[in-house]
Amino acid sequence: MTGASTTVSLDTESSSATWEIREDGFDRERAGYHESLMTVGNGRLGTRASLEEGHLGALSGTYLAGVYDAHDSPVIDLVNVPDWLATRVWVEGRSLDVDTLEVVEHERVLDLRTGVLTRATVFIDPAIGRVRLASARLASMADRDLCAQRIEVTALDRPVEITVVTGIETERRNLDRLPAYTEEPVLPASRRWEKWARSNHLRERERHLAPRAGDVVTETLGSGVRIAVAYDVRPQSEPTHDGVQAQGGTLATALTFEAAAGEPIVVEKVVAYATSRDPGRTTEPRVRALETIARHRSSDFAALAAASREVWARLWADSEVRVSGHRKDALALHLGTYHLLIAANPEDPTVSIGAKSLSGEGYRGHVFWDSEILLLPFFLYTQPSAARALLSYRHHTLPGARRLSAANGTRGARYPWEAADTGAEECPRWTPDGQHRFWTRDEELHVTADVAYGVMQYVAATGDTDFLLEAGAEILVETARYWVSRLERRDDGTLSLSSVMGPDEFHSHVDDNAFTNQLVRWHLEQAGAVASQLATAAPERGAIVATSLGPDLAEVEEWARAAAAIRPGRESDDGVIEQFAGYFERQELPISTWDKHNMPQYPAGYHHFNLEDTTLLKQPDVVMLMYLLPDEYSVESQRVNFEFYEARTLHKSSLSPPIHAIVGLRTGDSAMAVQYFERAAYVDLDDNQGNTAEGMHIAAAGGTWQVAVLGFGGMRLHDGRLSFTPHLPERWDRLEFTVGWHGRRVAVDIDHDGIGLTLCDEGAEVEVEVGGQRTRLRPGTLHRVPNPC
Repeated sequence: MTGASTTVSLDTESSSATWEIREDGFDRERAGYHESLMTVGNGRLGTRASLEEGHLGALSGTYLAGVYDAHDSPVIDLVNVPDWLATRVWVEGRSLDVDTLEVVEHERVLDLRTGVLTRATVFIDPAIGRVRLASARLASMADRDLCAQRIEVTALDRPVEITVVTGIETERRNLDRLPAYTEEPVLPASRRWEKWARSNHLRERERHLAPRAGDVVTETLGSGVRIAVAYDVRPQSEPTHDGVQAQGGTLATALTFEAAAGEPIVVEKVVAYATSRDPGRTTEPRVRALETIARHRSSDFAALAAASREVWARLWADSEVRVSGHRKDALALHLGTYHLLIAANPEDPTVSIGAKSLSGEGYRGHVFWDSEILLLPFFLYTQPSAARALLSYRHHTLPGARRLSAANGTRGARYPWEAADTGAEECPRWTPDGQHRFWTRDEELHVTADVAYGVMQYVAATGDTDFLLEAGAEILVETARYWVSRLERRDDGTLSLSSVMGPDEFHSHVDDNAFTNQLVRWHLEQAGAVASQLATAAPERGAIVATSLGPDLAEVEEWARAAAAIRPGRESDDGVIEQFAGYFERQELPISTWDKHNMPQYPAGYHHFNLEDTTLLKQPDVVMLMYLLPDEYSVESQRVNFEFYEARTLHKSSLSPPIHAIVGLRTGDSAMAVQYFERAAYVDLDDNQGNTAEGMHIAAAGGTWQVAVLGFGGMRLHDGRLSFTPHLPERWDRLEFTVGWHGRRVAVDIDHDGIGLTLCDEGAEVEVEVGGQRTRLRPGTLHRVPNPC
C-alpha cells in the first residue's frame, strides 16, 4: 500500500490529536522516517520503530546509552546492540511481512503520553485469507532495565495454523562509510542503506536457551563491554507445539497454535538488559538480567505498561508545554518533549545525549555542544536530576579532556568536539565518503567554554551548590587553565585565539572568532569568581580549592588579567560585530532560493565545503553569542546584528532556527519568530531537512522547548531571579508550562490579556520579575498580571 502518511489530525477536537503520532498505510519511502519518529525509549535504551519482522530498506536498531566501541570503525560508534524485538509470524507456512504478502490495512500509533507504540496490519493471501498482525511495545520508565512486547495474530476468514517465533537477534552491525560519488546517488527506499559499509562491534560469549526463555551475553570487540539480554515468552493460550530456535545469531522460542477464525493468538515477551558498564552495579550482567526477568515474572504487558504510565504521568506533569489554538504546534511540542524525556537518564551520571539521541546512528551517537546549549535548559527547568547527570558526564570525562589538552601542548582540560565514553576526541577526520576534511575536531574549541556555561546555568537555576563543590568547580578551573595556555599574546598586548572555528562551520582557520573570544572571556571571569568564592565561603571544602588551584589564588588573578586582555570583535560603524577577523572582506553571496519548507538553499554550485570565501553562514556566531549573554548587549545592538546576520544565514544546522526565534523576539521581530519556531518544531515532524531517517534532531527538540518557554513565554534568569516578558503569537490562544526554580515549581499561564503565575509548593515566597517589575509569589495563590507587552 502506498500513500502512507503521518497524520496530525488538525480537523478533530479529540485531545489525542496532539498526543499521537500515527502512520496510516505502509509506505516504504517513509519507513525510515517513522522508524526514527516513533522510537521508544527510557533514557537508558532507545529502540527504533522498525517493524518486528523487518523488511527491505529497514534500519532496525537498539542503542544503550554509554555502550561504545571502535573495533573496526574509524572512530567510535554507539553500538547497535542485540535486538529484543526479533519476531517472525508464519501462517500456514507463509511469512507475515510486507515484502511477502499484500498489505490491505496498516496503522501504527505512538502514544506520546505513555511511550507505547502499537501496530495493526492486515495481510491477505489466497491460501490463508486475511490475517491481522497487531503488536505493542514499550521501554519501561518504571524499570529502565526492562522492555516488553505483545504480539497478537488473528485469522479473519478461516481456521489456520499460526507459528510465532520470537526472541533475540545478536547479529547486529553499525553503519560505517559510503562510497564517493560524483553526484548524489538516487536509490530506492528498499536499498537506502545497502551502499554503506558496516562495522562489527559484537561477539557472542555465551547463550542459554530453555522452553519459552533464553539469554545471551555479548561483548564489544574493542571496549570489552559485556551486554546481557534475557527474555521470557508468555503465551496466553497453550500452543500445540512448543520449541526453540538457535541458528546463527538468532535465539528464539517457537510456538505453534491452531487458531479458529476470529480467535486472536496472543504472545507476550519480557526482555531485560544489563551491561558491565552500568554504574554502581557489581553483579555480573547475566545475573542481573535474569533477576530483572524474575522480578517481573507475575506482570503481564498491561501491568508493565501501567507501571510505566505512572512514571510518564509524573514526567509530563513537570515537563509539558500546553498550547491552545494551534494543534500542529501543540503536537510538535509534545513530540519534542517526548524525545527529550526518552533521551536522558537521571540514574546514570556517566552518559550524555548524542546528536541523534538514542533514535539512530547519525553522528555515531557522539555528544556535542548541543548537550549544554540546546538540551540542558529543558532539563534545568523540568528535570533537574537529569540535568545534573548530564553535567556529571562532563566531570566523568574530565580525565579524557585533560589528556586531549596535553596532547595539543596545552594545560588543563580541553573538551573534545565530539565525545563518547572517555572524553577523547571522537570526531572523524573525513566525511563518510572520504571527500572532505573535517576541521571541527581541531578548531571548534568553543565547546570547552560551552561546558562551563552549562555548569553556571545549572547552579543558577537549581541553587545546587553541592554540585559546584563536588564537580563543577573542578570543571571550571581545569578548563580555565586550558584557555590561559591556549591564548596567544599579540604585539599590542592583547590576547588572541588563532586558527579556530565558531558554530558557523562554513569558515575554518579563522582568527579571533567573536563567539569564541567573548565566551572565553566570560568563562575566565566566572571561573575566577567561583574559585574565589569557594576559597572564602567554603573553607571546609578547601580540598577542592587546594587540588585545583594550589596553595594560593594567584592563578585566579592571572585568569582575570587574561579575560581583560582578550581581543573584542571589530565593530562596523552601524554596530555590526565582525564574526571573525576579516569576515567583512569576504564575498557577499545573496540567498535567492528557498525550498517548500521555506528553508534557504545553497546558491548554485555551492555546498558546505566551498563557502569559505563568502559571507554565507551555516549558523550565526554573533547572534548565538547574544542569545547566551543577553545582558552584555543592548537590545539595539542585538537588533542590528540579528538583521545583518539573519540575511546571510542558511540554517544548515537544526540549532540555528530556535536561536533566531528567541533573539528575534527579544529585538521585536515576532512574525519571523513564528517562522523560525516552525523550522525548529517541524524539522522531524515534516522531515524538512530530509534526513529524519538517520535519527531525531534532538537539539531542535530542545530548541523548540526554548522558543516556547524562553521565547514566547519570555522567561529568563535576570538578577538572580526568574523573569517573564511574554510574546504570545497571535495563532496561540494560550500557553501553559511549569518550571522548576531552586527546588520550587512555578506554574505559568499566559494568554493575550496577561500572565498568571502560581507557586506550586509550600514554603517561603519567591520573588520574580514580570515585564521588568518585581513581584512576590505566595504558595498556592494565583498572581495575575496584565500582559506587559
